[in-house]
Amino acid sequence: MTITVGHDSAKTRKTLTVGDRSLAYYSIPAATAAGLGDFSKLPAALKVVLENMLRFEDGKTVSVDDIKAFADWATKGGKNPREIAYRPARVLMQDFTGVPAVVDLAAMRDGIVALGGDAQQINPLNPVDLVIDHSVMIDEFGNPRAFQMNVDREYERNLERYTFLKWGQSAFSNFRVVPPGTGICHQVNLEYLSQTVWTDVDQNGDEVAYPDTLVGTDSHTTMVNGAAVLGWGVGGIEAEASMLGQPISMLIPEVVGFKLTGRMLEGTTGTDLVLKVVEMLRAHGVVSKFVEFYGEGLDTLPLADRATIANMAPEYGATCGFFPIDDETLRYLRNTGRDEDRIALVEAYAKENGFWRGDDYDPVYTSTLELDMGTIVPAISGPKRPQDYVALTGAKSAFTWEMENTFERPMYKEVAVAGEDYTLESGKVVIASITSCTNTSNPYVMIGAGLVARKAAALGLDRKPWVKTSLAPGSQVVSAYLEAAGLQEDLDKIGFNLVGYGCTTCIGNSGPLQPEISAAIVDGDLVATSVLSGNRNFEGRISPDVRANYLASPPLVVAYALAGTMDINLATDPIAQTPDGKDVYLKDIWPTSKEVTDLVEKTVTREAFQSKYADVFKGDEKWQGVETTDAETYDWPPQSTYIQNPPYFQGMSKDPGVITNINGAKVLAVLGDFITTDHISPAGSFKENTPAGEYLLERQVPVREFNSYGSRRGNHEVMMRGTFANIRIKNEMLEGVEGGYTKGPSGEQMSIFDAAMAFMDAGTPTVIFGGEQYGAGSSRDWAAKGTNLLGVKAVIAESFERIHRSNLVGMGVIPFEFTSGDSRKSLGLTGDETVSISRLDTIKPLEDVPCKITMADGTVQDITLKCRIDTAIEVEYIEHGGVLHYVLRNLAKAA
Repeated sequence: MTITVGHDSAKTRKTLTVGDRSLAYYSIPAATAAGLGDFSKLPAALKVVLENMLRFEDGKTVSVDDIKAFADWATKGGKNPREIAYRPARVLMQDFTGVPAVVDLAAMRDGIVALGGDAQQINPLNPVDLVIDHSVMIDEFGNPRAFQMNVDREYERNLERYTFLKWGQSAFSNFRVVPPGTGICHQVNLEYLSQTVWTDVDQNGDEVAYPDTLVGTDSHTTMVNGAAVLGWGVGGIEAEASMLGQPISMLIPEVVGFKLTGRMLEGTTGTDLVLKVVEMLRAHGVVSKFVEFYGEGLDTLPLADRATIANMAPEYGATCGFFPIDDETLRYLRNTGRDEDRIALVEAYAKENGFWRGDDYDPVYTSTLELDMGTIVPAISGPKRPQDYVALTGAKSAFTWEMENTFERPMYKEVAVAGEDYTLESGKVVIASITSCTNTSNPYVMIGAGLVARKAAALGLDRKPWVKTSLAPGSQVVSAYLEAAGLQEDLDKIGFNLVGYGCTTCIGNSGPLQPEISAAIVDGDLVATSVLSGNRNFEGRISPDVRANYLASPPLVVAYALAGTMDINLATDPIAQTPDGKDVYLKDIWPTSKEVTDLVEKTVTREAFQSKYADVFKGDEKWQGVETTDAETYDWPPQSTYIQNPPYFQGMSKDPGVITNINGAKVLAVLGDFITTDHISPAGSFKENTPAGEYLLERQVPVREFNSYGSRRGNHEVMMRGTFANIRIKNEMLEGVEGGYTKGPSGEQMSIFDAAMAFMDAGTPTVIFGGEQYGAGSSRDWAAKGTNLLGVKAVIAESFERIHRSNLVGMGVIPFEFTSGDSRKSLGLTGDETVSISRLDTIKPLEDVPCKITMADGTVQDITLKCRIDTAIEVEYIEHGGVLHYVLRNLAKAA
């Protein structure tokens, strides 16, 4: 494709010669020389954004004052929240969020035609890669046939979706699909798609070099920041706008510097490090900020560990966690099969343009904190949040405390399992899963897990019979080096057979437990546990049968599968016994760092990466056999329960509306702190007695074919019914009730979906109240789409997570924050109130507005809310009813 840059100024556009190539680039030192400001003390992460301003400066969308603002940032203590227009180089998607995005693009083609335009006006202008990784479920496990059976079942469930995506690949330009069974999008991005320094041809026919940047429709897009590629998660709505040429409106962020010193000790892993980092940064407060890692500790930190830390930026709340380019970046690019010409370009560009982390790297940060990696100890996090750090030595006592204080259940209530010779009790580990790009991208912890399995199998140990074990790597390269090391055979011996290449347990696709085990958990009201090498452990996410979920390194996942319980001090207690009755301790099966490193160096080769990614877009015979059409617009099959034409653009006028005040709104839900996008729009399975289940049963879909909410995101009818339907969500309007329920117009208890439809039928607007960190978690656009389709006009919370706030605005729902110390608790809100918010017809970004709350007894409380429409362009988005409506109308006018 051809990129269009904003100007061709001789002041900042220079030429870089690398070998026999000459490339244009936009020089930050030249900008300083031209009198635009001193940028030498900017963090590398912010220099990436500055380069974007230089490249696209046109006097309109990006101005010289925008560029100068970065120099002011450095002189003002790392703060200058000026609104800027940022244009990432490319977009990354996965299928759960990608299917609804392609549905929106297909619907926009219908919409542009209805407005008198051309369907071809709806095409990505930037490269888009969609990796199918979220759909494989663990139906079969613990045996050699598990992988093939899960793949077969995946295609049975998802053929409609895959047919649609394959249509999209042929219908849209600049759009590629990585087929199922290849790997997880973030790992494929890190290992293959990303280049650290990107090149393309501009409108002048010149080859231009610039930093590789992206946004992704998955919050863990941040993983690639470990390779100095600036990227973060956005909602599908914002990603679609970016694809169509709309710049991302953002404020120049604060950048928190996280200094790493020392080196990791024997017996610790990158997972242990990242869990500590998450705890520290959550306590520090980094929402909507960049975090940049620096310090001499990086000299001994492999890129695989950096990627693990960057991956979990959503868990510590930052926009991204960035690592500058250095020698380790070059080593990783070489080892993963990148061209030598690209590696030479990365080094030359980074050193020439001020992106290189050398010994003299000493930027200004907004604030800093420091961690000596020599203090890191083995750890886990849980049972409900990634930031709930627990040192392994205290894991048993911490779980006992959780049982008494969080779950309020007896610790030692044994329940017999039908047909088995064992009993269950709270704390038993029923799922142990090596899963997620967070850790399976890291060969040090994967080889470590294999060595634990080898030593355990040699002693005659096996997983406990109630533990569902699984291995789901993030790319085929992992299988290549596990097999080359002979470790896959050892993992198989204790039940960690390959179950698929995809996200699986990490995103709730853990599959069903053995029915007898599930029944024992339910009948005994037990707190069953899972241990996974993932990044999230939110309530209701991993399995409907599991209440307590713990994040751990892959070697510890193996250890917990052998122990079978959280009611153990793994650091000191015997974890199992050999067949002849000898106690086995963790130290007996834990590999040394040298054992791990030697095998990594021997088996993780450049040739393995080049081989596995040689035909990455080809897919297997099943993918090649998926048939589709090459029509410009999609022929929406009316009988489909997976893909439906959404209502957003149907009957849309050519002109925007106006923002109106909210009068007489009823409360749909009063929610607590840390309500995640999993609470708002769950991704996992659902039952037949839910509104979504009833919808499918009415259409003759058997329960066995329900699949998951995530797989049905192309059907708004299912997703509306799944909004606020997490089985663990608690609406404070109802005492002692879990799940998606509320009070209807007459005060009776009913599902949130049914109540929302009743209010909409009556023409009554609704609002949601929430606590702190509302919308934490993922870039899940359906958390905002579903809120919109339920008729919610406003969400009022104590604070918002970055992506969800943006998604709400992108869908035309206005976010508000309490001020002056007000909260749902201080105001005594019960959900029986009526809410009116005024001065919205003249709203300005971040303006305070009056809100009148009429209580159930008729008394009135007048409070002030801060409107979290943050920028001027977001005001326009709300006027249009959402960002996609804004883009569509502008395209129609240009036709």
